Amino acid sequence: MAKIRVLLTDDHTLFRQGIRNLLTAENDMEVAGEAGNASDAVAVARQVRPDVVLMDIGMAGMSSFEATRVIRKERPETRVVFLSMYDDEDYLAECVDMGASGYVLKESPVDQLVTAIREVHRGGSFLSPRLLTRLVDDFRMQGRGPRQPRFGTLTKRELEILKMLAEGKSVKEIATGFELSVKTVEAHKFNLMRKLDIHNKAQLVQYAIQKKVIRLPEPVPAWG
Repeated sequence: MAKIRVLLTDDHTLFRQGIRNLLTAENDMEVAGEAGNASDAVAVARQVRPDVVLMDIGMAGMSSFEATRVIRKERPETRVVFLSMYDDEDYLAECVDMGASGYVLKESPVDQLVTAIREVHRGGSFLSPRLLTRLVDDFRMQGRGPRQPRFGTLTKRELEILKMLAEGKSVKEIATGFELSVKTVEAHKFNLMRKLDIHNKAQLVQYAIQKKVIRLPEPVPAWG
């Protein structure tokens, strides 16, 4: 029986090595290739034609979402499973929109990852049980309050402008950086704030931090 060919994509070499060792121990799986970022994942996928791609959700450079869209468009039979630290519904929604078949939290036990690979390879889908439980709970609560705005509804340009606004850039600076008119940037700003039900700069920054669009600087350790 042919083995399930897996492409590992993560920007941490030690993490990839650990996953490689785990999958190699499975009789029905083999690691067909590795990539340290999303753009490399697209290139390697073209070469090795994997059955399943394990895709880290947060890497520098090309977004994992865009890489997934490209891989699925070029080779629909290839399944993508996202690996993430975030049990976030908006990230999940974006992954599904791009064509992913699975979403596994990095804190999950090994058997869940192995099960996810086998399940998506058979044409099914897989969600980490903790995330699935949260989705069910949220579904039950939908009738009791307003629906939360979806991060996944933002366009790529709106996401870029959200990030720059949260980092303190002015509309004029953003317009110059993207070679857009100030009026166009203002329109994008208005749309993203309307979609997210955000009404001031403080809320915008708080939302960007919550959704990992920007990160707070690591605290400097105090040495005694």
